[in-house]
Parts: sequence; structure tokens; C-alpha cells
Amino acid sequence: MARSCDLRIIPIELDSEIRPGDSLTDKFLQAFTRQKLSLTKGDILIVKHKVVSKAEGQIVRLDTIKPSASSRAWSHKYGLDERVTELAISQSKRIVRRKRGVLITETKHRLICANSGVDVSNVDGGENALLLPDDPDGSAARIHRKLKKRLRLFIPVIITDSFGRPWREGLTEVAIGVAGMKPMRDYRGERDSHQYKLQASVEAVADELACAAGLVCGKLNRTPACIVRGFGYQAGRGSARDLIRPAASDLFR
Repeated sequence: MARSCDLRIIPIELDSEIRPGDSLTDKFLQAFTRQKLSLTKGDILIVKHKVVSKAEGQIVRLDTIKPSASSRAWSHKYGLDERVTELAISQSKRIVRRKRGVLITETKHRLICANSGVDVSNVDGGENALLLPDDPDGSAARIHRKLKKRLRLFIPVIITDSFGRPWREGLTEVAIGVAGMKPMRDYRGERDSHQYKLQASVEAVADELACAAGLVCGKLNRTPACIVRGFGYQAGRGSARDLIRPAASDLFR
């Protein structure tokens, strides 16, 4: 594995807003050319989910949403947009917690997050809401395949979103789509520097890479993607679903 001092995170700046039907692969290749950036073996592409959702048309006009009485009452009580509340509930598989103006849901992707990942920031000022990609793993796989075809390089792709965390303040990035690499590294059975045999060390490397990329792909700096260079990933079939703990082994369900 590469040493930590060898790790580079290179921002990818797009020159225009992403619209439904746009080819993200084309947009990225154009950006690589403008930035005089040549991808190399071992690079990983990290992409914020919003540009993926926009390209895939996962956009809903808020004026088409008809809130239920329950959504209206909840939203009015806490000063929220009743249309976003209704949309979040419609996108959920189940409501995990609804308290003090915070709505935590489980999405059809089995992700636990606020408002089912429905977002109105960095869209168009509030007229439309953005949904999560319908199949983030599939989205990552399509970009991965197209880059391989165009560049003749094997470039893993991770799609990310910002999630809050139980018991901790602030947002951090998580991997919601993965292609071309294993999302976890299993150290169980290996020995540490004191020859202790590791028993439970399974590292969520896709989430760690997502967080590293989040330092560059911020909320306000208009860089929706970046290249991580120098990380020794494990190539192979990967899925962000592998990072979701099964209900049977989840102590908090």
C-alpha cells in the first residue's frame, strides 16, 4: 500500500452546470483535457452524487408535490418545507425517527439518512429537489465501464453523499455507489506489529476515500469530483451495499 505521504487528491472542475441527459464521462474527459490531467493506473475517481442525479434526471419540481395533512402539520410546526417533507417520506422505505424537526429514514437503497437524501441545495435555488441516484452502484459501474473504453484504463469509481452520524455532530462523506474495487479491506487473521492476531479489523476504505475526497469536493467550491492518486486499493467486484450492516447483526434495530 502507498504511504500516506504519497496520497494525492486532485480536484476536477466542470465548466458548466450538469443537465439531464448529459454524459458525465464526456464532461470528466473534457475537464481532464482542460486541466492537462492524464489519468494513470491506480487512480480512483470520486464523484459527488448530485452531478450523477442531475445527469440521470433525478429531479422533482416541488410545485408538483401535494403534501399530506400529516406532512403539512409536521413541517409547519418546525418551519420546514412541507413539499420536501412529503417527498422525503415518499422516497423512504421506512421512517427510522421523526423528532424535533429531524426526519431520519431508510431509503430503498437501505441507506439510513436525513430526508431520504432529498436535497434542495446546489440545485437551482429552491424550485426543484434532487433525489439520490436510482441505482448508485449501477451509476458508478456505467462511468467505470465508459472510462475503461475511452481511456483503456481501469479506473474505480466511487459515488458519495454527505450524511450526518448518530452521536456526533457535523456531516461527513459516505460511499453510496462503488465500482471496480472492493469497498472494504479485511485485516482479520493478520498480525500487528506486536504479533497480535487481528480479530475484528475490517476497514471501510470506500467510505474513507469518500471522506478524503470531501476535503476537496466541498459544498461551495464547485468541484463535484476528484481523482485520488496513490492509494493501494484492491481491485475486484465491489458494491456500496457491502458497507451496509445486515439487520440481523445490527444492535440498534
